[in-house]
Amino acid sequence: MEQEYIITVFSENKVGLLSQITTVFTCRDVNIESLTTSESALPGIHKFTIVVRTDPGQIDKLVRQVEKKIDVLKTFVYTPEEVVQQEIALYKVTRSQGVEQLVRKHNVRILEIDEDYIVVEKTGHKADTQALFRLLQPYGVQQFVRSGTVAIIKSRRELLNEYLEELDRMRNAE
Repeated sequence: MEQEYIITVFSENKVGLLSQITTVFTCRDVNIESLTTSESALPGIHKFTIVVRTDPGQIDKLVRQVEKKIDVLKTFVYTPEEVVQQEIALYKVTRSQGVEQLVRKHNVRILEIDEDYIVVEKTGHKADTQALFRLLQPYGVQQFVRSGTVAIIKSRRELLNEYLEELDRMRNAE
């Protein structure tokens, strides 16, 4: 049965790695729903956050294939319940009194007000940002963009730290 998974891939910041990683998903016919990359809390280490919908057997194969990439340090898989996740959405909407009332009612951040339009920002889950989009459509959404998911695990420590510490212990024991 298909379900949503959040995959985090830790690596050095190497040119071409993103292409290698996305090719793994393409070859297995798995669509990437969301993808973000950023620096991690560890100096020199970057984090890819990838959201996919697939079955449990397929997710294990994907992770093993991604980890075979030479510049990948470690890959972890989570379910939505194991992470805190958010997206950010920007909306450029034709300015009207109705839009301004709706914006205030839904606790969105106003970024710019012009004579003809208003630009607002909504942070939340995909369902939240999509719901606001539907509410704004009758007023004339001129532009809409949503970021990929950013996620932080709920466990006390970053699992990559534990993995790197274990590697150090193994090297020192040799």
